[in-house]
Amino acid sequence: MSGHSKWASIKHKKAITDSRRGAMFTKLSRHITVAAKTGGGDIEGNPSLALAVQKAKDASMPKDNIQRAIDKGTGAGANEADFQEVMYEGYGPGGVALLIEGLTDNRNRTGAEVRSALTKAGGALGEPGSVAYLFDKTGVIVVDGERYSEDDLLVAVEAGAEDIEADEETIAILTAPADLPGVRAALEAAEIELQSAEVVWRPKTRVELDEEALKKLMRLIDTLDESDDVGEVHANFDAPADVMERIASG
Repeated sequence: MSGHSKWASIKHKKAITDSRRGAMFTKLSRHITVAAKTGGGDIEGNPSLALAVQKAKDASMPKDNIQRAIDKGTGAGANEADFQEVMYEGYGPGGVALLIEGLTDNRNRTGAEVRSALTKAGGALGEPGSVAYLFDKTGVIVVDGERYSEDDLLVAVEAGAEDIEADEETIAILTAPADLPGVRAALEAAEIELQSAEVVWRPKTRVELDEEALKKLMRLIDTLDESDDVGEVHANFDAPADVMERIASG
Protein backbone atom coordinates (compact mmCIF):
# COMPACT_ATOMS: atom_id res chain seq x y z
CA MET A 1 0.00 0.00 0.00
CA SER A 2 1.44 3.31 -0.99
CA GLY A 3 0.39 6.79 0.02
CA HIS A 4 1.80 9.66 2.09
CA SER A 5 4.66 9.38 2.05
CA LYS A 6 4.60 7.61 -1.30
CA TRP A 7 7.01 4.96 -0.05
CA ALA A 8 5.89 4.47 3.54
CA SER A 9 3.18 1.88 4.14
CA ILE A 10 0.11 3.03 6.03
CA LYS A 11 0.18 1.74 9.57
CA HIS A 12 -3.57 1.89 10.03
CA LYS A 13 -3.33 -0.64 12.84
CA LYS A 14 -1.35 0.41 15.90
CA ALA A 15 -0.30 -3.11 16.86
CA ILE A 16 -0.17 -6.60 15.41
CA THR A 17 -2.02 -9.10 17.57
CA ASP A 18 -0.66 -12.60 18.07
CA SER A 19 -3.22 -14.00 15.65
CA ARG A 20 -2.27 -11.55 12.92
CA ARG A 21 1.41 -12.20 13.51
CA GLY A 22 0.73 -15.90 13.12
CA ALA A 23 -1.12 -15.26 9.86
CA MET A 24 1.76 -13.13 8.63
CA PHE A 25 4.24 -15.91 9.42
CA THR A 26 2.04 -18.37 7.53
CA LYS A 27 2.17 -16.19 4.43
CA LEU A 28 5.91 -15.60 4.71
CA SER A 29 6.47 -19.34 5.14
CA ARG A 30 4.54 -20.04 1.97
CA HIS A 31 6.70 -17.62 -0.01
CA ILE A 32 9.86 -19.26 1.31
CA THR A 33 8.50 -22.71 0.51
CA VAL A 34 7.52 -21.85 -3.06
CA ALA A 35 10.86 -20.12 -3.70
CA ALA A 36 12.74 -23.15 -2.38
CA LYS A 37 10.62 -25.54 -4.41
CA THR A 38 11.16 -23.51 -7.59
CA GLY A 39 14.84 -22.62 -7.30
CA GLY A 40 16.30 -24.93 -4.65
CA GLY A 41 17.15 -24.52 -0.98
CA ASP A 42 20.51 -22.75 -1.42
CA ILE A 43 19.93 -19.16 -0.36
CA GLU A 44 23.13 -17.95 -2.01
CA GLY A 45 22.17 -19.46 -5.35
CA ASN A 46 18.45 -18.65 -5.29
CA PRO A 47 17.70 -14.89 -5.36
CA SER A 48 13.95 -15.41 -4.89
CA LEU A 49 14.59 -17.49 -1.79
CA ALA A 50 17.07 -14.92 -0.48
CA LEU A 51 14.44 -12.17 -0.77
CA ALA A 52 11.77 -14.32 0.89
CA VAL A 53 14.06 -15.27 3.77
CA GLN A 54 15.19 -11.68 4.30
CA LYS A 55 11.58 -10.52 4.43
CA ALA A 56 10.85 -13.18 7.03
CA LYS A 57 13.86 -12.09 9.08
CA ASP A 58 12.69 -8.47 8.88
CA ALA A 59 9.39 -9.64 10.38
CA SER A 60 11.27 -11.41 13.21
CA MET A 61 10.27 -14.90 12.10
CA PRO A 62 12.21 -17.52 14.13
CA LYS A 63 15.07 -19.27 12.35
CA ASP A 64 13.48 -22.67 12.93
CA ASN A 65 10.32 -21.57 11.13
CA ILE A 66 12.38 -20.34 8.19
CA GLN A 67 14.30 -23.61 7.94
CA ARG A 68 11.11 -25.68 8.13
CA ALA A 69 9.64 -23.66 5.28
CA ILE A 70 12.77 -24.24 3.16
CA ASP A 71 12.72 -27.96 3.95
CA LYS A 72 9.06 -28.16 3.01
CA GLY A 73 9.81 -26.63 -0.37
CA THR A 74 12.75 -28.90 -1.13
CA GLY A 75 10.93 -32.02 0.00
CA ALA A 76 13.17 -32.52 3.04
CA GLY A 77 10.29 -31.78 5.38
CA ALA A 78 7.38 -34.00 6.29
CA ASN A 79 5.19 -32.79 3.45
CA GLU A 80 6.28 -31.24 0.20
CA ALA A 81 4.34 -28.08 -0.61
CA ASP A 82 1.92 -27.79 -3.52
CA PHE A 83 1.26 -24.05 -3.63
CA GLN A 84 0.91 -21.99 -6.80
CA GLU A 85 1.56 -18.31 -7.31
CA VAL A 86 -1.52 -16.35 -8.36
CA MET A 87 -2.09 -12.73 -9.34
CA TYR A 88 -5.51 -11.06 -9.46
CA GLU A 89 -6.22 -7.70 -11.08
CA GLY A 90 -9.16 -5.47 -10.39
CA TYR A 91 -10.55 -2.18 -9.19
CA GLY A 92 -11.44 -0.98 -5.71
CA PRO A 93 -13.20 2.05 -4.20
CA GLY A 94 -12.63 5.29 -6.08
CA GLY A 95 -11.49 3.45 -9.20
CA VAL A 96 -8.16 2.45 -7.63
CA ALA A 97 -6.30 -0.24 -9.58
CA LEU A 98 -5.38 -3.30 -7.52
CA LEU A 99 -2.83 -6.05 -8.00
CA ILE A 100 -3.39 -8.87 -5.52
CA GLU A 101 -0.58 -11.41 -5.13
CA GLY A 102 -1.13 -14.74 -3.51
CA LEU A 103 -0.04 -18.32 -2.98
CA THR A 104 -2.69 -21.01 -2.96
CA ASP A 105 -3.29 -24.74 -3.13
CA ASN A 106 -6.80 -24.13 -4.51
CA ARG A 107 -7.12 -21.49 -7.22
CA ASN A 108 -10.91 -21.75 -7.38
CA ARG A 109 -11.30 -21.08 -3.66
CA THR A 110 -8.91 -18.14 -3.64
CA GLY A 111 -10.39 -16.60 -6.78
CA ALA A 112 -13.88 -16.78 -5.30
CA GLU A 113 -12.71 -15.14 -2.05
CA VAL A 114 -11.00 -12.28 -3.90
CA ARG A 115 -13.97 -11.71 -6.21
CA SER A 116 -16.37 -11.64 -3.24
CA ALA A 117 -14.25 -9.14 -1.30
CA LEU A 118 -13.97 -6.81 -4.28
CA THR A 119 -17.67 -6.99 -5.10
CA LYS A 120 -18.75 -6.27 -1.51
CA ALA A 121 -16.46 -3.21 -1.47
CA GLY A 122 -18.01 -1.84 -4.68
CA GLY A 123 -15.09 -2.94 -6.81
CA ALA A 124 -14.68 -5.58 -9.47
CA LEU A 125 -12.32 -8.36 -10.49
CA GLY A 126 -10.73 -7.70 -13.88
CA GLU A 127 -9.26 -9.84 -16.62
CA PRO A 128 -5.53 -10.63 -16.68
CA GLY A 129 -3.69 -7.59 -18.02
CA SER A 130 -6.50 -5.17 -17.20
CA VAL A 131 -4.46 -3.15 -14.67
CA ALA A 132 -0.98 -4.73 -14.57
CA TYR A 133 0.25 -2.26 -17.20
CA LEU A 134 -0.25 0.51 -14.62
CA PHE A 135 2.54 -0.91 -12.43
CA ASP A 136 6.27 -1.70 -12.70
CA LYS A 137 7.91 -4.43 -10.61
CA THR A 138 10.62 -2.62 -8.67
CA GLY A 139 12.92 -3.10 -5.71
CA VAL A 140 12.34 -0.29 -3.20
CA ILE A 141 14.51 0.49 -0.18
CA VAL A 142 13.22 3.23 2.11
CA VAL A 143 15.28 5.31 4.54
CA ASP A 144 14.48 8.25 6.81
CA GLY A 145 14.67 11.44 4.74
CA GLU A 146 15.23 13.57 7.83
CA ARG A 147 18.21 11.50 8.91
CA TYR A 148 19.95 10.98 5.58
CA SER A 149 20.57 13.02 2.44
CA GLU A 150 20.71 11.75 -1.12
CA ASP A 151 24.49 12.21 -0.99
CA ASP A 152 24.64 9.72 1.88
CA LEU A 153 23.07 7.13 -0.41
CA LEU A 154 25.45 7.30 -3.35
CA VAL A 155 26.84 3.96 -2.18
CA ALA A 156 23.53 2.49 -3.38
CA VAL A 157 24.06 3.88 -6.88
CA GLU A 158 27.56 2.41 -6.93
CA ALA A 159 26.02 -0.95 -5.98
CA GLY A 160 23.56 -0.86 -8.88
CA ALA A 161 20.56 1.23 -7.78
CA GLU A 162 18.66 2.76 -10.68
CA ASP A 163 17.34 5.92 -9.03
CA ILE A 164 16.86 7.78 -5.77
CA GLU A 165 13.62 9.64 -5.03
CA ALA A 166 12.77 11.85 -2.06
CA ASP A 167 9.48 13.14 -0.69
CA GLU A 168 8.44 14.96 2.48
CA GLU A 169 9.53 12.26 4.92
CA THR A 170 11.48 9.53 3.18
CA ILE A 171 14.05 8.72 0.55
CA ALA A 172 13.49 5.71 -1.69
CA ILE A 173 16.25 3.84 -3.51
CA LEU A 174 14.87 2.10 -6.61
CA THR A 175 16.47 -1.02 -8.04
CA ALA A 176 15.81 -3.82 -10.47
CA PRO A 177 14.24 -6.67 -8.43
CA ALA A 178 17.30 -8.90 -8.85
CA ASP A 179 19.62 -6.11 -7.65
CA LEU A 180 17.77 -5.45 -4.38
CA PRO A 181 19.83 -7.81 -2.17
CA GLY A 182 23.15 -6.38 -3.35
CA VAL A 183 22.08 -2.77 -2.92
CA ARG A 184 20.65 -3.54 0.49
CA ALA A 185 23.91 -5.19 1.55
CA ALA A 186 25.92 -2.15 0.38
CA LEU A 187 23.72 0.22 2.41
CA GLU A 188 23.94 -1.95 5.52
CA ALA A 189 27.72 -2.15 5.13
CA ALA A 190 27.72 1.66 5.09
CA GLU A 191 25.69 1.57 8.34
CA ILE A 192 22.62 3.14 6.71
CA GLU A 193 19.52 2.20 8.72
CA LEU A 194 16.70 0.94 6.51
CA GLN A 195 12.99 1.41 7.14
CA SER A 196 12.03 -1.25 4.61
CA ALA A 197 13.42 -3.16 1.63
CA GLU A 198 11.15 -5.16 -0.65
CA VAL A 199 10.10 -5.86 -4.21
CA VAL A 200 6.81 -4.12 -4.99
CA TRP A 201 4.57 -3.37 -7.91
CA ARG A 202 5.18 0.37 -8.22
CA PRO A 203 2.31 2.46 -9.63
CA LYS A 204 3.12 4.49 -12.73
CA THR A 205 0.23 6.86 -11.95
CA ARG A 206 -1.87 7.41 -8.83
CA VAL A 207 -5.53 8.05 -8.12
CA GLU A 208 -6.19 10.56 -5.34
CA LEU A 209 -8.84 9.45 -2.86
CA ASP A 210 -10.95 11.40 -0.41
CA GLU A 211 -11.28 10.23 3.18
CA GLU A 212 -14.40 8.11 2.68
CA ALA A 213 -12.99 6.27 -0.33
CA LEU A 214 -9.71 5.71 1.50
CA LYS A 215 -11.52 4.19 4.48
CA LYS A 216 -13.38 1.83 2.15
CA LEU A 217 -10.11 0.85 0.48
CA MET A 218 -8.46 0.14 3.84
CA ARG A 219 -11.40 -2.06 4.86
CA LEU A 220 -11.11 -3.94 1.58
CA ILE A 221 -7.38 -4.47 2.04
CA ASP A 222 -8.01 -5.69 5.61
CA THR A 223 -10.55 -8.18 4.28
CA LEU A 224 -8.16 -9.45 1.63
CA ASP A 225 -5.34 -9.64 4.15
CA GLU A 226 -7.41 -11.95 6.38
CA SER A 227 -7.04 -14.67 3.76
CA ASP A 228 -3.99 -16.89 4.21
CA ASP A 229 -3.89 -17.18 0.42
CA VAL A 230 -3.38 -13.45 -0.16
CA GLY A 231 0.16 -12.17 0.23
CA GLU A 232 0.49 -8.57 -0.95
CA VAL A 233 -2.03 -6.01 -2.17
CA HIS A 234 -0.71 -3.21 -4.39
CA ALA A 235 -2.86 -0.16 -5.12
CA ASN A 236 -2.24 2.99 -7.14
CA PHE A 237 -3.78 5.43 -4.69
CA ASP A 238 -2.71 8.64 -3.03
CA ALA A 239 -4.42 10.99 -0.58
CA PRO A 240 -3.75 14.31 1.18
CA ALA A 241 -1.35 14.07 4.10
CA ASP A 242 -3.92 15.01 6.72
CA VAL A 243 -6.33 12.36 5.49
CA MET A 244 -3.62 9.72 5.54
CA GLU A 245 -2.64 10.66 9.08
CA ARG A 246 -6.24 10.46 10.34
CA ILE A 247 -6.66 7.02 8.81
CA ALA A 248 -3.32 5.85 10.20
CA SER A 249 -4.15 7.00 13.73
CA GLY A 250 -7.70 5.65 13.62
